[in-house]
Amino acid sequence: MRNVAISTENLSKSYLIGHNLVSDEGYRTLSDSVVRNANNLARKTRDMFLGKSIVQGDEIEEFWALKDISLEINHGDRIGIVGRNGAGKSTLLKLLSRITEPTTGRISINGRVAALLEVGTGFHPELSGRENIYLNAAILGMSRKEIQQKFDEIVDFAEIETFLDTPVKRYSSGMYVRLAFSIAAHLDNEILILDEVLAVGDAQFQKKCLSKMLEVSTQSSRTVIFVSHNIGAIKSMCTRAICMDKGKIIADGTTDEAIEKYLNVEVSQQKSWFASDDKKSNLIVLDFFIRNEEGVYVNSVRTDARYEFVFEIFCKIKRPIIYYVFVEDMYSNSILLLSNKLTGFEIKHENEFKKVICSVPRLSLVPGRYFVSIKITDGNEALLWKPQAFFLDVEYGEYASVLSGLDKSLLGSSLVEHTWRLE
Repeated sequence: MRNVAISTENLSKSYLIGHNLVSDEGYRTLSDSVVRNANNLARKTRDMFLGKSIVQGDEIEEFWALKDISLEINHGDRIGIVGRNGAGKSTLLKLLSRITEPTTGRISINGRVAALLEVGTGFHPELSGRENIYLNAAILGMSRKEIQQKFDEIVDFAEIETFLDTPVKRYSSGMYVRLAFSIAAHLDNEILILDEVLAVGDAQFQKKCLSKMLEVSTQSSRTVIFVSHNIGAIKSMCTRAICMDKGKIIADGTTDEAIEKYLNVEVSQQKSWFASDDKKSNLIVLDFFIRNEEGVYVNSVRTDARYEFVFEIFCKIKRPIIYYVFVEDMYSNSILLLSNKLTGFEIKHENEFKKVICSVPRLSLVPGRYFVSIKITDGNEALLWKPQAFFLDVEYGEYASVLSGLDKSLLGSSLVEHTWRLE
């Protein structure tokens, strides 16, 4: 017997988007406005009788939020979904939760679904927390007897006992999330669907929620589908991950594979941040790169070789300038800091172009993928701040062989010997 909880076949969802047209002349005559409004009224009336959506705008465009999504999710799977804003993640969850209907394709669901997609979903603002527990649980398919059996657990987990008889319209967004997640997590449903709502809660409660999701999926074989921009949470909780972009699935496999694909998409879609055309700026970044001992530009390095981080800068400020190079892992944890402030090397530009070079005699990073962030300041204000300007791949070298016998949890950060000079 197949153990499939959710399956989709060629699932697609389109929306109609309206655009207001502006005439090339910059104004419209009275007759233009009358004709335009009459045409819009006729179109809306026709769409209403045909049962179509009423869309505002002179010109209507069809936008596909999802296109040909086919996947299978088994009972007990913990699925993480990652992707840029607008990639189609929330639309997919709304279809799986049966909040909206697909334009084309099929969805098969085997089991009762509990979904937490937006703060306050399924809550009545005038009712108390106690009353909303019964209302929300009933909407999700629980009987009154089941609710009474779970009531104390729900309240204890949400930690809102003091405000239980207060109308939820007086709750903060964090209290909404606490109560809503607690209800969804304690129901006897087979499938739990969560959008980025946990980002509203505090860090301690987020950790508590992740532990609860792990518990319900392992002990009761419940399926959890979790959308988040928190890569660390996806990595720690999920057994499988899906990366989406422009309404399509571009990776479906292990969490490492999907996260790497997501990070590559993030980097490839970043715009160039060089400001060489800004002649009025006090700081113009002509280039920033890493080069090896042979002077070749690289974005892949070895752990046992010398490298130089090179800035090509034109700066009008005559005060001393402080440079920072931050190396972060793919979960945005800071791993390494290079700065002329640490070495006591003073850098002055005095209204002229210079190459600013930070030399690292031996790059002591654990092999893997990292992000490099850049910050330049005059000591009072930031002249440039570019988080995750580009990524850096670190490969094994002879020097890295000494790491083989060490616990990786001990290698969270390192301090690298480095010097600075001007060319």
